[in-house]
Amino acid sequence: MPVLIERPCLDDLQNYVLQLEVERGFTNKTVLEQCLLLGEEVGELFKAIRHVTGLGIDVTSQPHEVDGELADVLILLCSVANRLGVNLESALRDKELLNQSRRWR
Repeated sequence: MPVLIERPCLDDLQNYVLQLEVERGFTNKTVLEQCLLLGEEVGELFKAIRHVTGLGIDVTSQPHEVDGELADVLILLCSVANRLGVNLESALRDKELLNQSRRWR
């Protein structure tokens, strides 16, 4: 089983997710399949946030914990990035350079 190091950087997270997918037999999943799963997990995260903030949800629904749903979103985000050959750290840095030139107010 892969081991996630203490205080990982984004590259470490992406590599860890890749190792998990190999171990769990998920490498045959397409980018489209992983994007759809990511969308489902974002929906579950939103439901968990609705629950903890007191917004109404279906009383028969079983919301999950916010931290677990955030982790699922991160795992699938890394999975999608891996399939597309995107280095998330580089993408974040590039996007922030662009954002620094924008007016926010």
